[in-house]
Amino acid sequence: MAIHVASRRRARASIEAAHPGALIVDVTSRAEEPWVRLSPFYPHGGIPVPFTPGVTSWSVEGIWQALKVFADEDVDPGRLAITSMKGIKRTVRKYGEVRGHRRGLAGAELLPYERARREIYLPSYRWVLEHRAADLVAELARLGSEGDVVLLDYGTNGDVGDLSSPLSHAALVRRHIEGPRADAPKARDAPAT
Repeated sequence: MAIHVASRRRARASIEAAHPGALIVDVTSRAEEPWVRLSPFYPHGGIPVPFTPGVTSWSVEGIWQALKVFADEDVDPGRLAITSMKGIKRTVRKYGEVRGHRRGLAGAELLPYERARREIYLPSYRWVLEHRAADLVAELARLGSEGDVVLLDYGTNGDVGDLSSPLSHAALVRRHIEGPRADAPKARDAPAT
């Protein structure tokens, strides 16, 4: 009995063949209630923005996009207020090369990608898992103790240090439920809280 992560882009039959009898749970922004609440795009509200005392965001993705700095555009606090789960992303096509993530809305330091994942994304998403979606985390833990569960996400990268592909929030949910695994790569430094 375990929790697995699979790409939502894979054919359902392929996932079912790889994990016979498993419960398949979509946790993306296109998921049904209540599981959509595990999406980083979901507007929970009240999520503290790291290194920005007194400021909150509706979503984790809002924080990630708000603090992103491009060649032609600095932070965008407006992303913190988006509740529609649409129009949150900021792209290199529109704003130029990504320079890093600002360490807080008014911070002077630009964090490189991996540090930004560790100091902005991970603490923000963990806060949601602990304060806004604890009931869903507990339910997935219960379901995982009774049989295999497959969490669907667009990506499957669960390694914070692997910068070649986006980080899978489904993998973060699994890690949160299972705790650190003995076979998992060791983090070079712990995420800031």
